[in-house]
Amino acid sequence: MIRLIFSRLVGALGVLLALITIVFLLRAIVPGDPAKAAVGANAGQDVVNRERHVLGLDKPLLQQYVTYVADAARLDFGQSARSGRPVRDDLADFVPATGELTIFALLLAMAGGLLLGLLGATAARGSGLLRLVLVIGAAAPSFLLSLALIYVFYYKLSWLPVGGLSSVNNAPNGPTHLLVIDGLLAGRLDVVQDALAHLVLPGLSLAFVPAVAIGRVLRSSLLDVYRTDYIRTAEAKGLHPLAILLRHALRNALSAPLTITGLQVGLLLSGVVIVETIFSWPGIGLYTDQSIQFGDLTAIAGVTLVVGTAFVLVNLLVDIAQALADPRIRPS
Repeated sequence: MIRLIFSRLVGALGVLLALITIVFLLRAIVPGDPAKAAVGANAGQDVVNRERHVLGLDKPLLQQYVTYVADAARLDFGQSARSGRPVRDDLADFVPATGELTIFALLLAMAGGLLLGLLGATAARGSGLLRLVLVIGAAAPSFLLSLALIYVFYYKLSWLPVGGLSSVNNAPNGPTHLLVIDGLLAGRLDVVQDALAHLVLPGLSLAFVPAVAIGRVLRSSLLDVYRTDYIRTAEAKGLHPLAILLRHALRNALSAPLTITGLQVGLLLSGVVIVETIFSWPGIGLYTDQSIQFGDLTAIAGVTLVVGTAFVLVNLLVDIAQALADPRIRPS
């Protein structure tokens, strides 16, 4: 197991280095001058040249690359031209909100995928209708699904709030900066309830597509497992169908769904820009949208590296979880 973790960790570091290299090259070739963006469009050429020297943009490209990799390893992504602050400090303010939303959406997707896969594999009553509803939802673009959910649950039914993290004025702001957890730690159940209510609509908007993908793969894996000899033996012994499903079939069918779950994290992270903008969610999606409008390449590069790192780490954890669930894939 230690050998597996070490090999996966080395591979993850290689992927991160490749990501940093790609971001550096894109930052170098994309039209736009970070120095000019930092000092303003009306600044003179002498001021721009001084800023280029401060940023190290007048050095040879290879030297810039080495410096960029070293800075990225220290989580130093440079200074935002829009906010005038270090990008690291900006991300520290925006990442917790996105993290909370992404975790909530992923939990919804996993729960929905598990339910869809189990019902589909066992042909339980209502599974066809549930699958139809989820497929229809997954076929809709995230912005259209977001607007539909707002129209139904906010405008028509007035069941759920829209916009922001919370409606509570004196909500706790620490120690984790995840509002649901901070509310629990502070004993503020009103904050927890309000934060969860604000999470539902954007979380559903992000979770529909991954839930269908996970459910389809789990259903297919379970059907394959049900064709094996040991499942037929368990059925011949008269074991209860639920016991066969939960004790024998499910664990051996988890490898492929875990893989697709790791891949769906990338889809969740790619969808936060649109969803957070629609729901005015103060996360990195909204931060990215504002940075794109300003042409802040340094901030956009920082967001790309953070999101890419999160994706790589999640898939590293998925690989380890697969090995725990299925010993057959562990290296001998």
